[in-house]
Amino acid sequence: MKSIWVIYTVIIAYYLLGTIGIYFINRRKESHVRHRAWVKHITYFIVTSTVFFSIGINPLAFRILAFLIIIAGFLELLRLFKDSGFAGKVFFSVSIVIMSLLSMGFILFSMKEKGVVLFAFLILSIFDGFSQVSGQLLGKTKLLPKISPNKTVEGLAGGALVAVLSGLVFKNLVPTTSFRAMILAAVVVAFAFSGDAVKSLYKRKYNVKDFSNLIPGHGGVLDRFDSLIAGGAGVTMLGLLMTL
Repeated sequence: MKSIWVIYTVIIAYYLLGTIGIYFINRRKESHVRHRAWVKHITYFIVTSTVFFSIGINPLAFRILAFLIIIAGFLELLRLFKDSGFAGKVFFSVSIVIMSLLSMGFILFSMKEKGVVLFAFLILSIFDGFSQVSGQLLGKTKLLPKISPNKTVEGLAGGALVAVLSGLVFKNLVPTTSFRAMILAAVVVAFAFSGDAVKSLYKRKYNVKDFSNLIPGHGGVLDRFDSLIAGGAGVTMLGLLMTL
């Protein structure tokens, strides 16, 4: 239990760094823009902390949470398909297959040893947070302009760099060598980014900004947990090649 609080202290440190970035990004923007950014940032911290403690204190709680996330995710996909008048049936069917495969990987991921789950969750949380901060601070080159206009090469590079290097910070959770920890972190980042891109493509297809407004500042369950689902599935796939 003591080690969980030590790790959480490190999370707080990362969060404070992100908070400084958010401040400089938004300090000259209009009040409603600043308000929206801070709501998103604070909600992100609450969600991250909730998932972290569900893993760290009682892994069964995280397994239940993983199941609920998957159910909610499928319902969101179905809702957008229904709201569109059942347009794009082939696209929807392919999306369901992809979601099903990722979901199976994510459920298996939730059953892995606590240290592996914590490691992956911390890496993808850092990637999510710092890709947004670095993208807003430094972003100039559009990465996926037709799918997700706000994503930039600089945001991806900054988030990936901090996340992969953070693999060294948390490598004792696995435990493994520094090299293998960085490989695992890179896999989590790659799958997390891919999951986010696929999510954006689905929303673009059905012409919506968010899957829902369930989570303040973030949108729906898939808007917040897409990278967790995909990143977890990536760890499961890597586990077929490496002992995790």
